[in-house]
Amino acid sequence: MYHKPVLLPESIEGLRILPDGLYVDATFGGGGHGTAIFNELTSGKLFAFDQDQDAAANIINDPRFIFIPQNFRYMRNFLMLEGVQEVDGIFADLGVSSHQFDVADKGFSTRLDGQLDMRMSQNNPLDARSIVNQYTPEELKRIFKRFGEIDNAWQMAEAIVARRTQQEITRTFELRDAVQHLLPRGKENKVLAQLFQALRIEVNQEITVLEEFLGQCVQCLKPGGRMVVISYHSLEDRLVKNFMRAGNAEGTIEKDFFGNLLSPLVPVSRKVIVPGEAEINNNSRARSARLRIAEKK
Repeated sequence: MYHKPVLLPESIEGLRILPDGLYVDATFGGGGHGTAIFNELTSGKLFAFDQDQDAAANIINDPRFIFIPQNFRYMRNFLMLEGVQEVDGIFADLGVSSHQFDVADKGFSTRLDGQLDMRMSQNNPLDARSIVNQYTPEELKRIFKRFGEIDNAWQMAEAIVARRTQQEITRTFELRDAVQHLLPRGKENKVLAQLFQALRIEVNQEITVLEEFLGQCVQCLKPGGRMVVISYHSLEDRLVKNFMRAGNAEGTIEKDFFGNLLSPLVPVSRKVIVPGEAEINNNSRARSARLRIAEKK
């Protein structure tokens, strides 16, 4: 296990695990949450998904543990291949693992100089280097604005295009240097992180993948089954919140003739669950974590 699992007790409590139940850890990674879920089972099974090859090093050697080296957007298909139509609970810890941040050449970290990669799966043909060097200024502005929520997205795009005309940008620190003069004083790290986030989301199609996954959760959960999702930025959290409340990504409320909400899910906790001060002090990655729980009607 190579990272500290965030909001672990809250996640396990939220799943309300049945010892003989079927569960999915959609983002197995370092195995922190998955191992804790598995330890609650007796005759039950855990299906663990992860597209990062490094996650395979953390698999549990037990026939009740099934590791599926795939993106969770394919969850329903692979569960059906295992002969499973519905499960009792689904867990997902979105975003990038500590391990991925700490390996320089994965390119996720603003603190380490590495290849401009940012792929969650090495099978992905698109990487951050291709985006930075080949996207038009308009395309760069679009992803910086939409996925990074960066105020000066157009200036950022122009600065990158100006730099790449001199020489191809291949490393994370080269990208940082290209936009350094545009980073607001006192907020350099925050805005740089937003830039990297935007590129990472584009590389891995994270918003599209999340929408597909959330839709499949409804199909794959048994009535009374629970989904627990941890997100790390407002784009993800808004999507999860909308879906758990309304059953769609836009959060559009639909009601029947009698005024009853038609969503297939009901949020278990009215308020989002966030880490306490002690956990944040012990694990800085937990600072931006937001946990939401829903139950299938």
